[in-house]
Amino acid sequence: MIDKTVATAADAVADIPSGASLAVGGFGLCGIPVALIEALHDQGADQLETVSNNCGVDDWGLGLLLADHRIRRTVSSYVGENKEFARQYLAGELEVVLTPQGTLAEKLRAGGAGIPAFYTSAGVGTQVSEGGLPQKYDAEGGVAQASEPKEVRAFRGQDYVLEESLTPDFALVHAWKGDRHGNLVFHASAMNFNPLCAMAGKVTIAEVEELVEAGDLDAGEIHVPGIFVQRVVLAGPGEKRIEKKTVSAPRTADTSAGTAPRKGL
Repeated sequence: MIDKTVATAADAVADIPSGASLAVGGFGLCGIPVALIEALHDQGADQLETVSNNCGVDDWGLGLLLADHRIRRTVSSYVGENKEFARQYLAGELEVVLTPQGTLAEKLRAGGAGIPAFYTSAGVGTQVSEGGLPQKYDAEGGVAQASEPKEVRAFRGQDYVLEESLTPDFALVHAWKGDRHGNLVFHASAMNFNPLCAMAGKVTIAEVEELVEAGDLDAGEIHVPGIFVQRVVLAGPGEKRIEKKTVSAPRTADTSAGTAPRKGL
């Protein structure tokens, strides 16, 4: 079996060229391959096309590449947490292909499964299928590029829109555990888009919090088999952020006379 480990994140992304397309795992700030993104930022590649649920925040994740104008085009389903993203999009500096989240997930899964396209009901009767979604603005705020209409076909009396799958040049993912053969295990909600990106990328690079020897992972626990992964680098746990914290006020006991605790239904 092939040992797919590389010494550093810098080594893992060294051959990603300018203009490459990248599938990047994560959901919000959960499960982001931070070490690989930072190494790619240091490496200097630009004119990148990213495929990711979102584009990070202003100072973290893909937001680092975005802030330095390294991203030319992004295919995403949610972009609401990054002010610089909004500024670049509205100023005509960034091409944005907004995609329904479930459709984006299936585009990646289908790409990894060798399926070139599929039909879905998501977006039928909207600009997703009919075209006209602004993908890029000009400097004056006008629409310089809009989405094209897509094929719609009826099956059993219901309309479905044809969506093409995605097979980016590279995939960057974050896993909890990985072995030297590239088998990956994800932890809890950090699983999100990571397995789908790992399947879709032509060259998949995985950063792992814990690197184990071949045979140490229970075969039944493996989420992505090593056949989909070309490089593995030990990154450690790293920093883990929370997008928004909501803290409730401490509850106080009701000491009013005659008040009995209510039983839940």
